[in-house]
Amino acid sequence: MTFPSADSADVLPLPAFNGLPDDECERELLACCASPPWAARVAAGRPYGTAGALAAASDAALAELDWEQVEAALAAHPRIGERAAGADRAAAWSRREQSGADDAGSRLQAELVEGNRAYEERFGHVFLICATGRSAAEMLAALRERLGNDPAAERPVVREELRRITRIRLGRLVGPTPPEEGR
Repeated sequence: MTFPSADSADVLPLPAFNGLPDDECERELLACCASPPWAARVAAGRPYGTAGALAAASDAALAELDWEQVEAALAAHPRIGERAAGADRAAAWSRREQSGADDAGSRLQAELVEGNRAYEERFGHVFLICATGRSAAEMLAALRERLGNDPAAERPVVREELRRITRIRLGRLVGPTPPEEGR
């Protein structure tokens, strides 16, 4: 999968990212993934020589999060089909990522609402999917399929979706990250 390039207004060049004070760097990273332990670990790993090295460090930090920390990151994501409020980077990126749901008709919107409700009831957290490039119908089909998972099967899927979203957002923050091999 290749990741979208950053908008020039959003890009924080990697050398500038590397030079940020720790607290400011962590604040920028929280727009990519709302996990303070993840942001602290990624910030502490600077300097990164390439966007690929940053992406690999992000993947490693995400893999080390316990489930409670993953759930805290999930809480920052709006439901599929709902628009993130706010003017910050994370909200703007979320609206852009979910733009495939913008053209959903009222029936499809209602099915997404019902699917989100059923998912949250079953798993106790928001349905997370890397929505970039997906239509509302594709997201609904994935939601319905994943409702068949038990919690033990769903957790690795959620982690992978969070990783994919985080990678895309890192690409928007510092510039394109390299395509992933074998995923």
